[in-house]
Amino acid sequence: MTQTPKNIAIIGSGLVGSLLAIYLRRWGHAVTVFDRRPDIRNVEFSGRSINLAMSNRGWKALREVGIEKEVKKIAIPLYKRAMHVIGQAEYFQNYGKEGEAIWSISRGVLNRKMIDLAEGAGAAFRFEEKVWDINLPEAKIYTGETEKGEWKEYRYDMVFGCDGAFSRVRHKMQRRSRFDYSQDFIDVGYKELRIPPNEDGSHQLDKHSFHIWPRGAFMLIAMPNLDGSFTCTLFMPFEGEVSFENITTEKQAREFFSKYFPNVMQVMDDLLEDFFKNPTSAMVTMKCYPWTYWDKVALVGDSAHAIVPFYGQGMNAGFEDIYALNRIMKRYGDDWETIFQTYQKERKPNADAIAELSYRNFMEMSSKTADPKFLLQKKIEKHFASKHPEKWIPAYSRVTFSERPYAEALAIGDAQEKIMQEVMQMPNLEAKWDSPEVEQKILSLL
Repeated sequence: MTQTPKNIAIIGSGLVGSLLAIYLRRWGHAVTVFDRRPDIRNVEFSGRSINLAMSNRGWKALREVGIEKEVKKIAIPLYKRAMHVIGQAEYFQNYGKEGEAIWSISRGVLNRKMIDLAEGAGAAFRFEEKVWDINLPEAKIYTGETEKGEWKEYRYDMVFGCDGAFSRVRHKMQRRSRFDYSQDFIDVGYKELRIPPNEDGSHQLDKHSFHIWPRGAFMLIAMPNLDGSFTCTLFMPFEGEVSFENITTEKQAREFFSKYFPNVMQVMDDLLEDFFKNPTSAMVTMKCYPWTYWDKVALVGDSAHAIVPFYGQGMNAGFEDIYALNRIMKRYGDDWETIFQTYQKERKPNADAIAELSYRNFMEMSSKTADPKFLLQKKIEKHFASKHPEKWIPAYSRVTFSERPYAEALAIGDAQEKIMQEVMQMPNLEAKWDSPEVEQKILSLL
């Protein structure tokens, strides 16, 4: 199936906007990408990033346009979690089966690479040009230096909004009748920190692990970079007894890290400087519908479905949007109205499912990781899955190492949880968790 070349604008030069530009160029469309920010290739990184965890869905979308190998050069495979629990030796948990990994990539490094690849494919980028308004029926966009200053008008055949959770394109769509929209901030914020490399450039912690310091209501994670450093993220409530608002002096910060993260204090040279220099950022789940306006405008990625980062699927879900859109384009050719309708109907349930899974994972990580009953349940599930891989795939593996729909992973995960709640009622379970009796109980409930 071919398409008649169109003149297309993409708003947002982030990961999703850049990949969409590559896909659309392969169809022969003229593509111009607008972004209010300067070119990320010429600026220092912001100090507000969480390293990305590329998994199967993301790689599939890159493979489709022949850039998977190029991107793997800037990624590090993580085969396991390294758990840093107070009072215990560091221990490891494999992510999946032998060889299964998530891949750590610096968001800024990947974004620079994706813009290079999109430019190489023929997309034009217009940085420091903010879109203030959009005429939806005519696919016209209006840019300018200030909201009240003089605007330039550009007319396109269609416009894609890839401008993130606080999308200007979606903002205009929200004003239309029967547009559903919700946003929900969690009461936990995050702050970027950094573990520097050793003097010889090697990593101070295990390079092929996703490091987690779970501490109940708050936690620290660390993911490796190619230069030997780790990008760390501290997740903590904004307010409360242990919170960002209650750490205002260097003395308080030093006491906090010494008490809860003693082994981190030893390896972070610039810890306190980072803590006070880098911003504290919020996290939001954003849902809306519809995602499209006739055959003129469509939302892709976070502008349609921003999620909290606790499943590592935000980028992967956005890339999967593009892969799905491309597959639908192959089916319907020049019928853009049908393409857009099919795209939003297919992707919306999956976006809602990964939003729910991500929020649940936040609740698990923050409040259940120290619960002995919860840990026992996970141990039983893992044991059963290893003996019956054809009957039980854990929810994490369905999301991360599969390309099946997110909605399916959520539904099957809910069914598995129901089974496990019955199993957890068995008497004397701690002593017989790996026994044939427990195995038979699960089999009888499947």
